[in-house]
Amino acid sequence: MQERTATVRERILKAAADLLAQGGREAASTRAISAAANVQVPTLYRQFGDLQGLLDAAAHETFAAYVHDKVLHRPSDDPIEDLRRGWDAHVAFGLANPAVYVLIQGDPLTRTATSSARDGRAVLHELVTRVAQAGRLKVSVSLAVQLMSAAGEGLTRSLIGTPFEARDPHLSVIMREAVLAAITITPPASAPSEEAHAQRVAARAVALQAVLPETAGTLSSGEQHLLNEWLDRLATLSFPSTP
Repeated sequence: MQERTATVRERILKAAADLLAQGGREAASTRAISAAANVQVPTLYRQFGDLQGLLDAAAHETFAAYVHDKVLHRPSDDPIEDLRRGWDAHVAFGLANPAVYVLIQGDPLTRTATSSARDGRAVLHELVTRVAQAGRLKVSVSLAVQLMSAAGEGLTRSLIGTPFEARDPHLSVIMREAVLAAITITPPASAPSEEAHAQRVAARAVALQAVLPETAGTLSSGEQHLLNEWLDRLATLSFPSTP
């Protein structure tokens, strides 16, 4: 009986995901999904509560497969290049699955983050942490994640809302490189000496912050807090001064 119920649920989810992909949110009505899954409408409500619950579950399944593929991708020796690929994959997923993307991200004023969105943020956090550990991040990991997330989501939503023929194919690259320039250290050879020094100090402070949790048991909580405060101060050396 449980196996049969699981099969019905999977069939409904696939039908909903296919309709979302083919025709967007408008095509994924209760009637259309039940017909495509060959089940009665009440079955949908028994399995998922309501249509929104079903669509959220279908979006989660689609996005979970994407996140799983990103996690399985073997990191290269260049963490910044891996971060670039992560950005490109995020935007490509959104453009290929606009209805699913909007369901996952939701309305920030009325909805909390979905589990899928949190999974995606965890992958981004891991990518940014590797950049910090390599000594290439000039802001904190949390700030870098917020900047990448806000810029990536905003760009993707903007492109989704732009007719295909009107989309600038270079916009994503320009935005990506602007954010990377704001959060990563410039190679010393191409930066003025004072700026390069500030960036190197900030990058090393951020790198130490990234591995600070691994010192649990070595430093007391008070020592960790104090060290983290000092590192926060050093990490701001690369910020432009306020006029």
